[in-house]
Amino acid sequence: MSFIATPQTMHFAGALPLQSGAQLRDYQLSYETYGQLNADKSNAVLVCHALNASHHVAGVYEGQPRSEGWWNNMIGPGKSVDTNRFFVIGINNPGSCFGSTGPMDANPDTGEVYGADFPVMTVEDWVSAQARLLDGLGIVQLAAVMGGSLGGMQALSWTLQYPERVRHAVVVASAPNLSAENIAFNEVARRAIVTDPDFHGGHFYRHGVIPKRGLRIARMIGHITYLSDDVMNEKFGRELRSAVDGIAREGYHYSTQDIEFQIESYLRYQGDKFSEYFDANTYLLITRALDYFDPARAHGGDLTRALAVARAKFLLVSFSTDWRFSPRRSREIVHALLENRRDVSYAEIDAPHGHDAFLLDDPRYLGVVGAYFDGIADESTKEQQQ
Repeated sequence: MSFIATPQTMHFAGALPLQSGAQLRDYQLSYETYGQLNADKSNAVLVCHALNASHHVAGVYEGQPRSEGWWNNMIGPGKSVDTNRFFVIGINNPGSCFGSTGPMDANPDTGEVYGADFPVMTVEDWVSAQARLLDGLGIVQLAAVMGGSLGGMQALSWTLQYPERVRHAVVVASAPNLSAENIAFNEVARRAIVTDPDFHGGHFYRHGVIPKRGLRIARMIGHITYLSDDVMNEKFGRELRSAVDGIAREGYHYSTQDIEFQIESYLRYQGDKFSEYFDANTYLLITRALDYFDPARAHGGDLTRALAVARAKFLLVSFSTDWRFSPRRSREIVHALLENRRDVSYAEIDAPHGHDAFLLDDPRYLGVVGAYFDGIADESTKEQQQ
């Protein structure tokens, strides 16, 4: 049974300095909280979202029974991250399209919608914005910061930007930077958007249109990379649509336009759905932030040196069939942390689901995370008794 979630907003009049040298002024962040903050504010857990997610991490909205948060299987009363013990915070990053200030909002300096003029954001900028919101809640130190995929990059960055403010970091299905192949996938998706005739250089809002065709293709490309080959074959194989829609036909139509295979139908459905709720400029902005993230760059590519400032204890989780954020990339982080003599736990889950596994109900995965958070709770209890 899911609990009722309530979205909130926090306004910031002061400018947020950005890595690019620009600043974001007069902005707001949308967020949700679950559970109760204890008296000494030591049980806070920040959950960082991935590309197309938001601050709605868990629970449902009142009157909307099918509105579960994107990590509802992970977070809640009695779940792996137990909101009976932890105060969980989900924050929508600036530049997103789910309530926080982003490209769809008005630039306070001009009164015009930002569109393509919204400033470039980085993972480090998002972490800085999150820290300001925590300041507003009076939370000095986090019991844990956690996230999967791009959210895992933010969790890692928290331990580097604010090492004294994080006791534990849970980094799931993530990487210390994107491979060239990943950057290539992002670029192809971006090109699909910017070459859509309805994109208008990112100022499509002025024309009353949405570059839906580009968004559809971008989502289709992304979705292919989130699934493993095994899952695609098991779920769809080479089945024709006639197997599910009852259309009588023999063999192929040999058409260049019709949808013949189930996998084609599935991808188009995902693309259509995505184009109805996601903002094109947000997609460009967030995938660029993914591309830019590379904490080792400032240290000559030496990840061990980059992670030397971290003070948190870590749990890293990867999945065997995740080829977009492969286990090898998680092990790079583990190795660098061990080189720095940090406290690290690592679980590599043999799961068939590809990158999407970090959102699914694998009992081993949920058990690993649950056991780790049990340890955090026990640690806090011992500290309070001393």
